[in-house]
Amino acid sequence: MEESDIFATTVGLDEAQLKAGFDEGFAEGVIAGEIEGREVGLKIGFQVGEELGFYGGCAQLWISLLQRDESAFSARAARGIQQLRDLVRDYPVLDHQNEQLQEKLDAIRAKFRAVSSMVGVKLDYQGMPSAGSDGRSF
Repeated sequence: MEESDIFATTVGLDEAQLKAGFDEGFAEGVIAGEIEGREVGLKIGFQVGEELGFYGGCAQLWISLLQRDESAFSARAARGIQQLRDLVRDYPVLDHQNEQLQEKLDAIRAKFRAVSSMVGVKLDYQGMPSAGSDGRSF
C-alpha cells in the first residue's frame, strides 16, 4: 500500500505542476496578446488612415481644379470625384467594430481607380515609403 501512496503523490505532483504551468502561461499569454493586439491595431489603423487621407486628398485636389475650371474634367468624372469624396468622408473611422469596414475600403479603392482613369492620371497608393528605400536615410 505504501508503494501506491508514493506513486499517487508523484502523479499528483506532476499534475499540479502541469496545471500551475498552464495557468501561469495562459495568464502571460493573455497579457502578451493584448499588448500585441494593441500594437497591430495601431499599425493597421494608421495605415488605413494614411490610405484614406491619400484618396481624400486626391479627391479634394480634383474638386479644387473643378472649382477653378468646370471643364477640367468630364461630367462623368466630376460625379465620380464627388462620389469618391463622399465615400471617404462617410468611412466609419471611429467604428472599428463595423463589419463592413473592409468592403467600404474596397469600394473606395475601386472608385479611386475608376476616377483616376477618368481624369487621365495613373496614381496608385503605395503606402508610406520606408526609411532608406531610395538610398537616403533621414
